[in-house]
Amino acid sequence: MVTKLSSITKRAQGNPKEQFTSLAHLLNEDFLKSCFWELKRDKASGIDGVRVEDYEANLEENLKGLVARMKSWSYRPQAVKRVYIPKPNGATRPLGIPAVEDKIVQVGIKKILEAIYEVDFIDVSYGFRPNRNCHQALNAVDKVIMTKPINFVVDMDIEKFFDTIDHKKLVECLRIRIKDTSLLRLIVRFLKAGVMEEGKFIQSDKGTPQGGNLSPLLANIYLHYILDLWFENRIKSQMRGYGQLVRYADDFVVCFQSGTEAKAFSEALKARLAEFGLRIAEGKSRIIEFGRYVWEKAQRTGGRPKTFDFLGFTHYCDKTRKGKFKLGRKTARAKFIQKMKAMNIWLKRVRNAAKLKQWWPVLAMKLAGHFRYYGVSGNSYCIRTFYSQTVKLVYKWINRRSQKKSYNWAQFNRFLQYNPLPKPRIHYQLYTLSACIY
Repeated sequence: MVTKLSSITKRAQGNPKEQFTSLAHLLNEDFLKSCFWELKRDKASGIDGVRVEDYEANLEENLKGLVARMKSWSYRPQAVKRVYIPKPNGATRPLGIPAVEDKIVQVGIKKILEAIYEVDFIDVSYGFRPNRNCHQALNAVDKVIMTKPINFVVDMDIEKFFDTIDHKKLVECLRIRIKDTSLLRLIVRFLKAGVMEEGKFIQSDKGTPQGGNLSPLLANIYLHYILDLWFENRIKSQMRGYGQLVRYADDFVVCFQSGTEAKAFSEALKARLAEFGLRIAEGKSRIIEFGRYVWEKAQRTGGRPKTFDFLGFTHYCDKTRKGKFKLGRKTARAKFIQKMKAMNIWLKRVRNAAKLKQWWPVLAMKLAGHFRYYGVSGNSYCIRTFYSQTVKLVYKWINRRSQKKSYNWAQFNRFLQYNPLPKPRIHYQLYTLSACIY
């Protein structure tokens, strides 16, 4: 199967206009079995309650029946189970949990589509792609602002993007490369599968639920055609100054040399998104003056340049020890508060639910994960603060397990010496300190 996918990739790379007419047959038992082994075992089950372990108990027969139903077109994806997770602004984000069988098919379709579209995707896109991550997107923003004549940043957010994707428009985008009606029909069935929330079925006429294996790739394909290519081929060709887009999934920033062109892009983007059933979240979108010249002007006048948030970090104009401009990053205030609240809630719940020796390694993993993400150059203060605040919360909730305090500070610090938690450290160096090239 790896050979077949590689062959598809070579064909897609050799002919950017080639349309693929025979792909659905690749979803055979052997291929779907390899997709099954990629599923994570600790994830929640879908509406049928079947866990990965349950499906594995009779894997061969289950896959044989699944392929037979797919060939006879009696296979229909189940509705996804909707759950909600909190957002930093106090609102909630809906997530859809597919059934295990549907996850297997989604992974298979994702692999087939990736074999084609990874060749087509351009470098401005970093989200949910093989060998690409958020730190590379942050690094791209750093390099643009530090080495190019940037004076304005367009910081925009698409309102409820995953919930408002137009199914017909998405299929039109897929048909540019995919002519296999069987595969397209199967994808449409996933899009129309619907949502089960509190025992009630909700029909899906638009959107693709977050949480599925296929949704991020479909979103990338959608934005590849309506945003990435449009910016590269249409907007850039009309610009006289410099401009660059950096996108991670539906979160993106665009840097401009000219304020006039930044404003023109902002208006053009609203019209462009409207064509595809999307719109800008007005309260979260703005154009700000930002960059080296803006910082130098603020230094002379005593002003303070504005900041913008991207991927959980607040970006601001900073200076090096030698007094030169650099792009600074720190954990966004809303994200920091959200993470601290989540840590406090977890410690409060776990302190009596399990013994200290059982949940202490989990706490260590939570801290290590936070430092791996937020441990970027220039963010030392925020990750040190997160560590110190977490240690204080741990001390607080350990001592509230009973009326009698378990530790005083001296005893607790001695416990930490023998049971150390991961210390905050910088994992990613993103600074561009060389002289600007413009």
